[in-house]
Amino acid sequence: MGNREDLLASARRCLIEKGFGRTTARDIATGAGVSLAAIGYHYGSKDALLVRAMIEAIGEWGDSLGAVLAETAGVTDPDERFVRAWDAVLASFTEHRGLWAVQFEMVSQIEHLPELKKQLTAVQKDGRLGLAMLFQGRTEPLDTPEELERGTVYQSLLTGLAAQWMIAPELAPSGADFLRGLRTVAADLAPRA
Repeated sequence: MGNREDLLASARRCLIEKGFGRTTARDIATGAGVSLAAIGYHYGSKDALLVRAMIEAIGEWGDSLGAVLAETAGVTDPDERFVRAWDAVLASFTEHRGLWAVQFEMVSQIEHLPELKKQLTAVQKDGRLGLAMLFQGRTEPLDTPEELERGTVYQSLLTGLAAQWMIAPELAPSGADFLRGLRTVAADLAPRA
């Protein structure tokens, strides 16, 4: 790897191990075995490098989740597919706890990180369509208003579940809990006869 890639790999490790606020430029440079000046040369600033590292880590998590959810695509019963998919999401939180912790940390600082806000805004629609595709068990995204609505709900559920899991993993709802809860809410919204 070159200096650019070494810096990115070091930034990702630092984000997961130390978080955004406690990672210094020196931590990243030392971990990459390069000078501090290399950060400015390749990325402009420590924050820009950390944002890039975060976006890459999120993408990698999405690919990993996609592979796990692909295993549920062949499940024909939608209830069973839903439960399995959300249970797989919960399992991914355990494997990627540091990533979720730093995501919440960075989102809490988003007003001070205009580049992160810009990049996350730019991928919002694609992320929602991708989530809809994954949770619906398809291999290609559909760009329709209905699919975007589905994706928006999945993204909200995902973020909410991650927050609950970060606070108290033992109290986070399982896939079956989620399904029952959604059915309860849907029944509340159904028109009365």
